[in-house]
Amino acid sequence: MAEKFDLQEREVWDGNYAASQALRQAQVDVVAAYPITPSTPIVENYGSYVANGYIDGEFVMVESEHAAMSGCVGASAAGGRVATATSSQGFALMTEVLYQASGMRLPIVLTVVNRALASPLNVRGDHSDMYLGRDSGWIQLDAFNAQEAYDMTLCAFKIGENHSVRLPVMVHQDGFITSHTAQNVYPLPDEVAYNFVGDFQPLDDMLDFSRPVTYGAQTEEDWHFEHKARQHKAIIDSRAVIEEVFAEFEKLSGRKYKRVESYMMEDAEVAIVALGTTVETAIVAARELREEGIKAGIVAPRCFRPFPYDAIREALENTKSVAVLDRSSPGGAMGALFNEVSAALYTTANRPLVTNFIYGLGGRDFSVAEAKRILKEQKAHAEAGHITTDIQQFSGLRGPKLGFFQTKRG
Repeated sequence: MAEKFDLQEREVWDGNYAASQALRQAQVDVVAAYPITPSTPIVENYGSYVANGYIDGEFVMVESEHAAMSGCVGASAAGGRVATATSSQGFALMTEVLYQASGMRLPIVLTVVNRALASPLNVRGDHSDMYLGRDSGWIQLDAFNAQEAYDMTLCAFKIGENHSVRLPVMVHQDGFITSHTAQNVYPLPDEVAYNFVGDFQPLDDMLDFSRPVTYGAQTEEDWHFEHKARQHKAIIDSRAVIEEVFAEFEKLSGRKYKRVESYMMEDAEVAIVALGTTVETAIVAARELREEGIKAGIVAPRCFRPFPYDAIREALENTKSVAVLDRSSPGGAMGALFNEVSAALYTTANRPLVTNFIYGLGGRDFSVAEAKRILKEQKAHAEAGHITTDIQQFSGLRGPKLGFFQTKRG
């Protein structure tokens, strides 16, 4: 990585700083923001870059997160490269405008530092806000560490701004575990990073008075269906662009990314599917279990939207039992990631057993020991030929054991 560029050596950054550096290098024109823990340093740093002359851009402080995304919508429609950041309750307040941004096909980049949703109030990380945005029409990329928070943010601009895509993109990172943890990061030199992202090429911008356009039109039943169908197709079709951008980034940096990351899955009989920092914990557990003779592997969706059903199916179809980990309260249903993975596996000939674990809510720690326990449980399912426990469990919960959706047989 570093050998390709004599101008840069490794830095020690946390996830927030890594994301803000990507905004600086992409030379974002406008950031409209209202700060919220734990994402505040991203927009705060951008404001300092503007104040110190590192960016020829605008930092707009607004009165709420709803206003922040509204400001981003206006700036993007006018023809600027636009980004912001938020978390949790701020993300929830943005939700109305998220649908506006995607429906208008505006390539805004939103860095989401994932945090639990109240009530009760909690500032620590889980994936409640990520799941809240899954049907808003945004592309969603997931970073597992600070390096990836930097890389994915750069990739997000190039993906969303592609004229065959023209969709907003979220980049997710775990609150505090990634956002406030300092790690080694290998950034690209400023010029190299900017050239990778490229100059912003407006499309249907409102300031092009020679070609008037309308944003926010009303359609009702006569055309609304057709607009949403085309938007959905654009999201699905973005898969090819995402892969192209990842391939170009690999040639530049040496770091390879895929829509679904697989670890030790070549001969895996049991597996964990997870998101965020949990992935690295689970990898350590799988490696240790392989030394004990258990063929364990890990699968991690890099791209949460569009959901990579094809790649998930390919990664897991030869396993015998799979545990899907959801870091969000399901609210009376199976976990959202579990539902997606189960749908992907439903059409496979070998249809593995699938169980659901709700874990880590409100920032509760997830240990290597717990990951090993879950994988060993999958081994027991595989040997029995059926699920031997409740299909949904709470992992790491204090007090009496709670099980859900019982499927015991035998």
